[in-house]
Amino acid sequence: MGQTAKAMAAATPAQRDRYIDLLRVASLGTVIGGHWLMAAVSSDGIGNLLALVPPLQLLTWGLQVMPVFFFVGGFSHALSYRSLARRSDGRPVYAAFLRARLQRLLRPTLVFVLVWGAAALAVQLAGRGAGGLTGAALRLVTQPLWFIGIYLAMVAFTPPLLKLHERWGWGAFAALLAAAAAVDVLRFALALPYVEFLNFAFVWLAVHQLGFLRADGRIRTPAALGLAAAGLAGAVLLVAYGPYPLSMVGMPGEKVSNMAPPTLALLCHGMWLAGAVQLAARPATAWLRRPRVWRAVVAANGIAMTAFLWHLTAMLGVYGAQLALGLDLPAPATAAWWAQAPVRILLAATLTALLVTVFRRFEAPAPAPTAVGPGSGPRAALGITLCLLGILGLSMTGLGGLLDGHSATLIALPVTAPLAIAMALTGWLLVERSGPAGRVRLRG
Repeated sequence: MGQTAKAMAAATPAQRDRYIDLLRVASLGTVIGGHWLMAAVSSDGIGNLLALVPPLQLLTWGLQVMPVFFFVGGFSHALSYRSLARRSDGRPVYAAFLRARLQRLLRPTLVFVLVWGAAALAVQLAGRGAGGLTGAALRLVTQPLWFIGIYLAMVAFTPPLLKLHERWGWGAFAALLAAAAAVDVLRFALALPYVEFLNFAFVWLAVHQLGFLRADGRIRTPAALGLAAAGLAGAVLLVAYGPYPLSMVGMPGEKVSNMAPPTLALLCHGMWLAGAVQLAARPATAWLRRPRVWRAVVAANGIAMTAFLWHLTAMLGVYGAQLALGLDLPAPATAAWWAQAPVRILLAATLTALLVTVFRRFEAPAPAPTAVGPGSGPRAALGITLCLLGILGLSMTGLGGLLDGHSATLIALPVTAPLAIAMALTGWLLVERSGPAGRVRLRG
């Protein structure tokens, strides 16, 4: 049996950065709430509220907080990798690092994929699911997995990028920033085809690199102010005078998206968010010393990934129940729609809590290792590559075409949902079986 949140909170080491835990929970919680609000569901399918009411797109400058999650990831990955390296007597720890970082992330994700995959297969074997809310749900429910695929890439690249950080500091971040800017110049000024996809790496890894800088204490108040000001000014100028849209999330039908693939404007947005949250660190840390507050954060951290994975399922369940009961769905963005929004969100939160109760066991942390060994680095690298490609592919294909060969293009190659699921599962097994070839007892 795992420890209770109360026991874990009481056992928190004095040196733990509690603010990082709060940022992780708050960023995922904001994304969940944003998805519940933005979904414009009718009996014909699912749209986007921000596309229907364009002035609301300005809200994405505060609500698009995935950069904060990746910033936190950089901080955590730096501490985790360095801790393993200190305890390994100089042996390679890449495989051990990947296994440790992937356990709490991939287990609940793969359970989610398998449960929804089985449901999608049953629906399609019954000859249903092509249209309406069911068809839209099968296409939509895997879309948020893109962020898990990107996060896996960050885990995979942590060791080499951490070495660059330790040598060059802010220079390593500046190099990634310059690379992202160069990609956009090649994309928009020279119309070079396919170059824009490089920014899936450069933009998000640059935000991740800021987490390394925070781990070393290099983003204190002056640096945080400069980062926030430069990022906000850059984003405003790029949107005002460049080819970049106002929204920091993708909009249906738009010619250019700041998200897919990421743009320099989104990187500037990430910079200002990282600086802004760092400016709030001192008062927030003082607030987190309150026992009740900290217990709530600890409890939320234990279920955050499970809640993220299942929150769209809960929202779709609420709308599906309305349709099954014969209740009218008001047209999105109308007065009646807004009046129902608080009730829908409350019901979605309640159903999410029920789903978390069922599936939270798969997010429970594994027992801490008693030894650290080198393992098989190449096998682990192949495994995480297959995992991230499979998860990214599934986020693009959805589950609506399991039986008809529906495919999406992933890095110039077609991928189907069954192939994506097979890659993710195979990659997970490879990482799990990249176990230590020899084990080294921990000291201390």
